[in-house]
Amino acid sequence: MTVNKPQTGPQAVSGKRRAVLLAACAATLAMTVTACGSSTPATTTKDGFAQAAQTDGALTVWVDATRLAAAKQYQELHPEVKLDIVTYDGDANGSNYLQTKVQLFNRTKKGWPDVVFSSQNNEATWAVDAGFAAPLDKGLIPADTLSGFAKGANDVCTVNGTVYCLRNDLSQAVLWYNAPLMQQFGYTVPKTWEEYQALGEKVAAEHPGYLVGDAGDSFTPEIYLWASKCGANQITGAKAVTVNTSGENCTKMAKLMDGLIKNKSMSTSGVFSTEFSKNQADKVLLMPGPAWFGGAVFKDTLKTPDKTIGVAPIPQWQGETSPSTGNVGGGTWLLSQHSTHLKAATDFLKWVTTDNAYQGEKAPGFPAYAPAAENWLKAQATNGYFVGDLGALKDASSQVWSGWGSGQFSQEGIWAATVKPGLTQGQGIASLLPAWQDAIVKHAQSYGYKVSS
Repeated sequence: MTVNKPQTGPQAVSGKRRAVLLAACAATLAMTVTACGSSTPATTTKDGFAQAAQTDGALTVWVDATRLAAAKQYQELHPEVKLDIVTYDGDANGSNYLQTKVQLFNRTKKGWPDVVFSSQNNEATWAVDAGFAAPLDKGLIPADTLSGFAKGANDVCTVNGTVYCLRNDLSQAVLWYNAPLMQQFGYTVPKTWEEYQALGEKVAAEHPGYLVGDAGDSFTPEIYLWASKCGANQITGAKAVTVNTSGENCTKMAKLMDGLIKNKSMSTSGVFSTEFSKNQADKVLLMPGPAWFGGAVFKDTLKTPDKTIGVAPIPQWQGETSPSTGNVGGGTWLLSQHSTHLKAATDFLKWVTTDNAYQGEKAPGFPAYAPAAENWLKAQATNGYFVGDLGALKDASSQVWSGWGSGQFSQEGIWAATVKPGLTQGQGIASLLPAWQDAIVKHAQSYGYKVSS
């Protein structure tokens, strides 16, 4: 910053006048520096990023409706911490609400939440570049805590070797089944996709109206096509993706689903739709779906009675030697670099992802933090809701196929816009695979991805 010296004219200035002028000049400089400093809060570089000046005040936490209970429980257990709890859609179905709001906050230089939950696993792909997500493994979260998460759980949170978020739950897909109905009808839980298809055909013929699955949700490909090792979404680099929906692992699953949709043993309504709850809630015989289906779908949404629902491994293709399954969400927790309450924010983040009080006892899904997952399984086994052993959930947690990535673009949004309308119009999934591929390619390219097939 430069301060111009006052002009003295052609005549010499007296020592007294010069002193007055210099003093005024110094005062002007001091006021100017102070004004500049007041527009930019002081920062301290610590824990791997420039931290804002820390202040007292409420901790702002954004959650979806499902995680609202967690935030309220934390408040009850920590009355000394004032929370400002805000509910939003959790970026469900790839709404990109969080990203849009962060872009606004970055422009206005205010408004960022301290901690935020997202139902999506791809937030780190933009939140790091946007300067929103704080690095967690540089001092904020202890190494022994991070090591307690299931192997690979925080891979979606890791950018260039640094962890920028913590996984909430794993959401591995399994096969849910109605144990009393299976026994009543004399059916055996299928172990292969071929057996699953045959059972769906048998159900359509012998017990029309009953279901072996649902293809009506935007996350349908993450259950069926991901488990089938369909190469539609292979993230190969920070900005690189391979898209091939014409491979056998894609086409044979699409054809399987088309057949079951045609004979009406697979619904196209969507498990959270009013139509499904009203007309098909008590018709579910089998249902491939993520770990959180047990609580969020069967118990809370469909109101399926106790001692009805069991869980088994998701089917595998006959001859498959490497078991694989898909994953639907699971969600991540991010801490803002702009937080002025880092101590409280870090404490909340650690508690909500690892503490047994919530994750081990009350969380609706399979915790990503391994010690809490063990406690969660015990709690589920003793609460009297499920039937039989829940070991399939634990086994599936390490069987999620790594060939399906978490890119910045939303596969759920693409499927909802491209495939679901076709299904509503009576088209088959197999016939829509080329359109799905084209849409994925265009979306990926719009986000700057290099696409190969």
